[in-house]
Amino acid sequence: MENTLNPAGDSISRRNFIRTSSSAAVTATLLRGGRLGFTAAPGRIKVGVIGCGGRGTGAAQDCAKASPDVEIYALGDLFPARLSRCRETIAKLGSQLTATDDRCFTGFDCFEKVIASGVDMIILAAPPGFRPAHFKAAIAAGKHVFTEKPVCVDATGYRSVIATADEASRKKLCVVAGTQRRHQNSYRETMKLIKDGAIGEIVSAQCYWIGGPVHHRGEQTAGMSDIEFHCRNWYNWTWLCGDHIVEQHIHNIDIMHWALDAPPLKCIGVGGRQARQEKGNIWDHFSVEFEFPNNVRVASYCAHFDKIKGRVAEQVEGTKGKSTCAGKIWGEKEWNFAGENPNPYVQEHVDLIAAVTGKAPYVNESRQVADSTLMAVMGRMAAYTGQEITWQWITEQSKLDLAPPKLEFVSFQPHTVSVPGQTQLV
Repeated sequence: MENTLNPAGDSISRRNFIRTSSSAAVTATLLRGGRLGFTAAPGRIKVGVIGCGGRGTGAAQDCAKASPDVEIYALGDLFPARLSRCRETIAKLGSQLTATDDRCFTGFDCFEKVIASGVDMIILAAPPGFRPAHFKAAIAAGKHVFTEKPVCVDATGYRSVIATADEASRKKLCVVAGTQRRHQNSYRETMKLIKDGAIGEIVSAQCYWIGGPVHHRGEQTAGMSDIEFHCRNWYNWTWLCGDHIVEQHIHNIDIMHWALDAPPLKCIGVGGRQARQEKGNIWDHFSVEFEFPNNVRVASYCAHFDKIKGRVAEQVEGTKGKSTCAGKIWGEKEWNFAGENPNPYVQEHVDLIAAVTGKAPYVNESRQVADSTLMAVMGRMAAYTGQEITWQWITEQSKLDLAPPKLEFVSFQPHTVSVPGQTQLV
């Protein structure tokens, strides 16, 4: 079954994780009148990074490039060695790196310590399975947020993110997501033309992320708990990454959501685990059909295969033409993007900082990235189970919660590799 997990006893589940005693520092900050908006000293923005792997390290560098007024003030990661590598890598930031030893934290509660360290803005880059709890804690403490994608791995996490998104809006806290195509000029200008009718009414679309396999970081050694092994190899386990349709293919699925201005009505899917050999329970290929209003169908393809010709792209077809969404339109009005196209990984931070400092309108992208993430989750669930899934069902009725009963280094056996027709819909 995809979900056989239930909180047990007094263990720390995702739902009560941020209510444990280790969150006292965050609560105390709020009771003392902690920030509910941007109050950094003039000219300085203190940024805390939660999750210091490759993406967190890259996001910290991109954020620093976005403004000389940014300082990377605090760092947090589950593993000390990974935090140290991050710190060494970003040492090139010079005076923009101000994370001293006493503001570098490790362990499962590192996110709470980073949030309580005096930062103004948080970068969320830990594995996606932790994202709902980390996002909730950051917004509760009055911090602006850059959140990497995806933002959840199941329906329970989605509802948590949506509730936090509403809280961020109420507090006027800015949130930008790591779906960087939405901050890339070639995509933004193309999408504006599409929405202005350049290809007519959209009738169909396709999106792809077909590429090589992800890295595997060794086998489980003697004395290493299941949870530690999973966290060190987080991309191989659905409870942490959501499977690659969620973790990676969300970029392309998000473009479909953007182009069609709505979530899908329902979807069906197929896929499997044909070539993947390492330990884990994720698949290596998916094919999903999403049905949108007005009978518009979107074909979604993603795969992790070695030695294949890759394709990472999107395309939409309309009644008057078609487009790559990324700078090209064919049809009655042909067009090619020819403007400046700054690095979107930096631009997304530029846009967030501009909103935080009042130089641009308020921004909160958390709902749109949550909906795009859930699109990918429902595609995975449809393929895993062999069942058709509706948007109404997954948002209102699904009880899927993949989190382990304890967030500590203990034994944990997640669901086995899913088999359509056997894996139950939860």
